[in-house]
Amino acid sequence: MHNARDMLFKTLADPTRRAIFERLCRSGEQTVGALTAHAGVSQPAVSKHLGVLKQAGFVLDRHEGRQTHYSARRDALAPLIDWTSEMTGFWQSRFDDLEDLLKRMDQ
Repeated sequence: MHNARDMLFKTLADPTRRAIFERLCRSGEQTVGALTAHAGVSQPAVSKHLGVLKQAGFVLDRHEGRQTHYSARRDALAPLIDWTSEMTGFWQSRFDDLEDLLKRMDQ
């Protein structure tokens, strides 16, 4: 579980890579050319980022002639959702303990 979470954070730590993934999530399947037009970096850099995203399981690629189309795998975010839920529960419990303490101090 930690490996998947660590891979997720490491992969999405790069702002360009995160922007590419977000674009694929929002806009659906895109070619490298379309992604490059919005990325603000060179086509080789976009391709390298897509390779990292693919290796980490964040994107799927589909070849059509000479074009490669990429799409986001939103389920790759599951470890992040799990971690966020875990942290929410942890902090909620701490806030409840603090609230109880403050009530006892007021009495």
